[in-house]
Amino acid sequence: MLLRMSSLFLRTLRDDPADAEVPSHKLLVRAGYVRRVAPGVYSWLPLGKMVLENVTRVVREEMDRMGGQEVLFPALLPREYYEATGRWTEYGDTLFRLKDRKGADYLLGPTHEEMFTDMVKGEYSSYKDYPVTLYQIQTKYRDEARPRAGILRGREFVMKDSYSFDLDDEGLKRSYERHRETYIRTFDRLGITYKICFATSGAMGGSASEEFLAPAETGEDTFVACHHCGYAANAEAVTTPAPAAPTGERPALRVLDTPNTPTIESLVAHLNEHHGLDVTAADTLKNVVVKVTTPGSDKTEVLVVGVPGDREVDFKRLEAALAPGEPAIFEAEDFHRHPGLVRGYIGPQVLKNLGIRYLVDPRVVEGSAWVTGANEPNKHAVGVVAGRDFTADGTIEAAEVRAGDACPACGSELSIDRGIEIGHIFQLGRKYADAARLDALGPDGKPVRVTMGSYGIGVSRAVAVLVEQRHDELGLLWPREVAPADVHIVGTGKENQVEVATRLAEELHARGLRVLVDDRAGVSPGVKFKDAELLGMPTIVVIGRGLAQGVAELRDRATGVKEEIPIAEAADRVEAACRA
Repeated sequence: MLLRMSSLFLRTLRDDPADAEVPSHKLLVRAGYVRRVAPGVYSWLPLGKMVLENVTRVVREEMDRMGGQEVLFPALLPREYYEATGRWTEYGDTLFRLKDRKGADYLLGPTHEEMFTDMVKGEYSSYKDYPVTLYQIQTKYRDEARPRAGILRGREFVMKDSYSFDLDDEGLKRSYERHRETYIRTFDRLGITYKICFATSGAMGGSASEEFLAPAETGEDTFVACHHCGYAANAEAVTTPAPAAPTGERPALRVLDTPNTPTIESLVAHLNEHHGLDVTAADTLKNVVVKVTTPGSDKTEVLVVGVPGDREVDFKRLEAALAPGEPAIFEAEDFHRHPGLVRGYIGPQVLKNLGIRYLVDPRVVEGSAWVTGANEPNKHAVGVVAGRDFTADGTIEAAEVRAGDACPACGSELSIDRGIEIGHIFQLGRKYADAARLDALGPDGKPVRVTMGSYGIGVSRAVAVLVEQRHDELGLLWPREVAPADVHIVGTGKENQVEVATRLAEELHARGLRVLVDDRAGVSPGVKFKDAELLGMPTIVVIGRGLAQGVAELRDRATGVKEEIPIAEAADRVEAACRA
């Protein structure tokens, strides 16, 4: 491939786009790789399309190597497939829904579990047909409420999704491990730094689930890591080690006057100063009221969540724990409709009588004593003992996770970082097979319900992640595997310099390298240098003033290392650098 800047459909920009917040958004637009069409919707220009296709090629090669077979489904899908699994309603406003001219309901596919399941059911019937893994690389659609960060979180994106179909749970585990190994090879080839983290399954359902997260300051996901034992998890999936249950007698519950204590901090200060106690925020029990709706239902449940008072409720963790239910904060009018809940002074002692479900943090173990609301204005109760003065309906992982928290695997301290999800693997089990009645006729003539795994890679997102992880103040830094070209040759301006640059480009192209040559006339050397740095090819060759002395400049874009090379040896030296 030989690209010439004089004819390449490309326009670089000197300024960041006004709506850009993250490096990948700024640089991909400035370098002319993508252009915004609408919120969360982007066009790919020639260089961007090349990068996207290179990422796609790596993903496809590794999936084929694993034994996956590629298929392709339509993006426009009829409602009935998603109605059968309940996801027509579970997905809520995230779905793009539309009607055809006859009034039939359709959606733009956000994911294709139902379609894969139906395809296998239609083609396979015997146990001899299994196991099988199918995959597709296709555009998906989700109506993001707040599309942001360019192609990192869009309404339209390219994704690889694959599905394994096995006859038993052991087969599913083997398929899951093969995908895990394939993802490791894929992301290693792409040059992405990543962490494999325990994760929740969310609306996908299933049991075992892991995310591949790319550490990045701009990441929307929070993950924890233990540097002692290697444990890592998305913050939504972190489990809290429960402390040992206290033993021995506990003093009786006491109700105390606590006026003017609207916050945990003011409550603790008041108790210690006016009631002679020695408590901290961690000794208090904060009770947060939410209303939970289930997509497709007009019923709303009132739920109270209890967490230690030194922690906030992490709404993302709460949403993950309650999925597919959707929690929302209790507002003033909600309290007005439920007078038994005294705002700011809620205690768990009365919740069972009110018929309200109560879920607590795992730290709230039986026998533990807490300071909490007394269900009266300006009053709190101390010595409120779990299992004696109240009984929770279960536990919930909803409290914020902090650096220094105990690792659930080994007890060492956890660190916290930000990351971007680039892959997710699930052991789905039989949720979708049950909905579709996907069975295989066993060797004994009896039906066997098939079990499934689901595995996704954000292909277009991987392009943005590479930029987030690999850029500098000058521009992009593509790894060679995905770069639009192996080498960017710059003829700085004078006619003979451009001619030599073009001849070198043609020779390297003949040797099988992917070459971009800046052969533009009337463009200053400074502009050409800036464009070469912005576009981010891994190797840059400058044919400039050194030509008079018979030398060219060879640059490694990632390291910044430069060296002069003889023009007579340039083709050999550049080829060696590109194939190293």
